[in-house]
Amino acid sequence: MTTTSSTRRVRTGRITFFVALAVFAQESTWNLYDSQVPPLLREHIGSAALIGLLMGMDNVLGIFIQPWMGNRSDRTRTSWGRRMPYLLVGMPVAALLFLVIPHVAGTLPLLILVMFGYALVANSFKPIAESLLPDFVPPERRSRANAVVKIAASLTVLVAALISIFLIDTHPKLSFAIPAILMVVSLAVLAANVRDSRSPAYRSAVEEEREQAAPAARVRDTVLDIVRDRNRSRLLLIVSILLFGGAWAASRALITPYGMEVLGMSRGEAGGLTLPSGAAFIVAAYPVARLAERFGRLRVMAAGMTVFAAGMVLATVVATPAGVVAGLCVASAGASSFLVNAVVVLWNLAPSDHVVGTYTGLYTVGWVGGGFLGPALVGGLVDLTGWSLLLLHVAVVALLAVLAVVRVSVLQRRSSAGRAL
Repeated sequence: MTTTSSTRRVRTGRITFFVALAVFAQESTWNLYDSQVPPLLREHIGSAALIGLLMGMDNVLGIFIQPWMGNRSDRTRTSWGRRMPYLLVGMPVAALLFLVIPHVAGTLPLLILVMFGYALVANSFKPIAESLLPDFVPPERRSRANAVVKIAASLTVLVAALISIFLIDTHPKLSFAIPAILMVVSLAVLAANVRDSRSPAYRSAVEEEREQAAPAARVRDTVLDIVRDRNRSRLLLIVSILLFGGAWAASRALITPYGMEVLGMSRGEAGGLTLPSGAAFIVAAYPVARLAERFGRLRVMAAGMTVFAAGMVLATVVATPAGVVAGLCVASAGASSFLVNAVVVLWNLAPSDHVVGTYTGLYTVGWVGGGFLGPALVGGLVDLTGWSLLLLHVAVVALLAVLAVVRVSVLQRRSSAGRAL
């Protein structure tokens, strides 16, 4: 019994590392994109709302692509498994498109076209990489495993901030090349070590198909099941993901111009505002996962989201570089509770591991939908009230997300499923 348990921990730890590596590869480009593409757009466009719309518009593709790709991977059967073939094709193409961005920045139509291409490809494999984790890791260990994955993602925030501070003002093209290279190298390591055809979820899906002689459910069937369910937990959870994703995206996509407009910082200095908050996220992520397993994921999520909003208020009140950095650190520590646990709750609400890729896609639909609407909405409010209130508007959106999570918690307490969340 002891040997089996030890072997399971080793295998879980190994796959968690490789999933973290895959997410690191993706986020290494996304974070610099969020930080430094808005200033490129600002050279052509004066409206904060339009910049926010364009920064979110590329992600609206994910609303349509991500659940379909997640479902497509659920239905794929190869010797590599159902996830890896898509990563092997998509990640190098996304790296190439990202590399091209600063080379076309002088022409707005060409810049928007490359942004569109990058978003199309990068969004297509985002839910696939994340679905590797529930394929291999059992439900009771998913929070702590996902915490490791999110820590890897937060490390890319530090990478993007360091690039912004030390390179973006003097070597903008090299700055975009570094994350692209990191993506390709990470993919090479992942490809050499992971065959998801060996995962428990893959084998279970194949066995289920043999017994039932039926393929995985279509996206439409899965969505209708969620919408028609009298217990609105899954639907409300996706709404909370949309709202908090909007708050998070607005705080990231608009923070560089905020630093330039309100704090009088240079582009590179403003891009580095998120550096300490990345460290705060790293410190908080794993303890938050353990707290969630002890006290309940939904309860910890709601508390952390409230802390996020408080951090935004703090940064608004103390509108100095130090005050904003402190507020962002508080906010990131609080946000870790949602980023670590929300997708785990959704996975655990899924009726079967057979559709885990589809559920990951639905999670990213909510998150990307927020990425589309949040910056545009908050940017529009900034146009009305001024840049100084940017972070206060973010706090309001976050508090709406808190209300949705609290309602899910109430619904789950009324059902036996609540004990598993």
